[in-house]
Parts: sequence; C-alpha cells; structure tokens
Amino acid sequence: MTQAPFGNDPAKIERYKAFWSRAEVSRPLAGFSLVGWFPVEEFAACRAWGGDGYLSPEMIEPEAFVPDHLRMLREGETMDDDLIRGACPGQVAIPWLPGMLGAKMRILPGNVLGEERHLSWERALEARLERSSPWFCKYLEFADALVRASGGRFPVSHSAEIGPSDLHALLRGHNESVLDLVDEPEKSQELLWLVAGIFRDATEEIWKRLPLFEGGYFDAQYSLWAPGPIARLQEDASAVYSPALYRRFVQPVDRMLAAHFASSFIHLHSTSMFLLEAFLEVEEIQCYEINNDALGPPVRKMVPFFQRVQAAGKPLLIRGSFTTEEMRLLTDSLEPRGLFFLVMVQDMAEVESLRPILKM
Repeated sequence: MTQAPFGNDPAKIERYKAFWSRAEVSRPLAGFSLVGWFPVEEFAACRAWGGDGYLSPEMIEPEAFVPDHLRMLREGETMDDDLIRGACPGQVAIPWLPGMLGAKMRILPGNVLGEERHLSWERALEARLERSSPWFCKYLEFADALVRASGGRFPVSHSAEIGPSDLHALLRGHNESVLDLVDEPEKSQELLWLVAGIFRDATEEIWKRLPLFEGGYFDAQYSLWAPGPIARLQEDASAVYSPALYRRFVQPVDRMLAAHFASSFIHLHSTSMFLLEAFLEVEEIQCYEINNDALGPPVRKMVPFFQRVQAAGKPLLIRGSFTTEEMRLLTDSLEPRGLFFLVMVQDMAEVESLRPILKM
C-alpha cells in the first residue's frame, strides 16, 4: 500500500502512460471511489446553500471547500489502487461556463444547473468569454485555492464543462437548438463555432494557472493523468441529434477542439451510442470515456460498443458501478491494453469482491 500523500505514488504514472499508448499490459488500469456521481452532498459548503433557489459567485467561498476535498482525496491512502487523485473547482457540482455566459444557476438537490436562456439570434451570437465576469473570476480563484492546498501533493485540473452543442442549447433553448439546425443552419454553425472557441479559451486560461503533476496534465473528474494538454469534450445535447446532423454541424467543431489538445478525450453516455461511429470518425479524439449509466442498457448490451472503441485503436475509460458478474463479463470481453475502469463503490467489501477479477 502506498505511503504517498493521498495515494499519489509517482510510480503509478507508468500505468497511465501505458494506458494512453495502449501498450501491452497484464491487466487494465483500475481504481475505486466511494464518492458518488454527484458529490455535492460531500461538501458542507454546498449544503449551506440549501436545496433550491439560485447560486451566485458571492455564495462560493473556495477555502470552505478545501477540507472536504482533502477528506475525499484521503481515500487514496487506504484504497491501494492505480488512481492518481486530484481536485477541480466545484468538483462536478458547479457548471462554470453557463454562469460565465449569463445563465441563472439553479440549485438542485444534487447539482447546480445553468438555466437555458432562450436568447434571440442577435443576442446569442454576442456571447463572449468575459474575463472580468464574476463567474470567471471565481473559477480562477477556486483553482488558485486548490493549488495552494495541494502544495504539489495532488494535481488540480479544469472542471467538467458542457460542450458546444450543450452551450448552443443553453443560449437558445434545448428545443429551439434542435430546430435551429434545420431552420437556421448558417446561424447554427456560426454559434457552434463561437461557443467552441469559448470552451477552448476557458480551458486554456485555467491551465495557465495550474502546475503540471509529475510532468503531465490531469482531469479530476475521472482521475485521468495525461502526458499532454488535456481537455474533456462533451456533447450531451447531441443525444437527440441524428447522425447526419451531428456530422454536419458538431463533428467539425469537435475535430477542432480535439486537435487543439494533445490528450483530448470525450465523455459519452450509453444513450449516445447510436452516434458512436460518428464520434469515432473524429480521429483527433484520443480517448473515449463512457459512463455505465444506472438507467442505461445492461452491461452485456454495452460490450459491443466498448469493443468497437478498442477496435478503433482508442484508449477506453469505463466509469460506473458493476456487479462481480458484470465486471467478469467486461474483463473477459475486452483487451486490457488501453483500458481503464473507474469503479464507483458503496464500501470496501465491494472493492475486495472486484479486486481479484481485475487481477489487482
């Protein structure tokens, strides 16, 4: 068991390098977390907001989050797995980009949601990343607080942000954004390129303030260390697009973003598998993260999609909760090289039941 702070033994980096290069390995990269899908309840600072109403930047005190960040990271000192553990501003609970783009930030029981704005085309196309925005300033302030708390003991990363199709839906409205692709294709393309640039610039801006960890970059949501600049792409709104609409409008934008970051990866849900082939056409996407959603298809029906990613020669990160039977099916069906299991568990007994299946 590692004695490194938070379990972040530098020796673990070699497994991450092997994952990205899809080197021959005897078992997958694997780790466990007792923290749930939406860890807002883990933070006392979030509980102080209440369960409804709206969040403002003034309500966020980054230093108040630090003790709970450190508490969660300490699971790495007893878990004895492959993970490098780190932190990011808000740790999933706060979607910063919607706030930066003027959305009202509604507090939900397990999350914060940027409300869609239903803007006119004229106003939507005026969207800019204003570096003087209170939300942007608070984002950087939060990152700075985590870097100070880290003292080099754990990596700090960007937050998990929504992507271009999601930002289009935020500004125009989810229903309107789908109709826009047919009714106003030229304006839709202009808006998608505009918000993609905002996503790129916000990611670059925060990385200017973040120290590398063991010479590499990091995504805290997935405990994903990477050898080059990393960005997490997301297109959840595309789950209601046809493959033709995705290819025409969003695929070129994703290609630009993925090419801009050497270790780009895309976050997908099981509900987006009908678009998987179109995503795989974007050769610039270096890695695929697919959630095993609790309400999604059973694992046995997801196996062919996981195999398709591996057949395309791409590293694959699978995140979710799994029974021993499901994990045995996955390890029997997938090759270990370029494979990473990030497993959400309820207790250490569950960890011990899965460890031998993963050959740990």
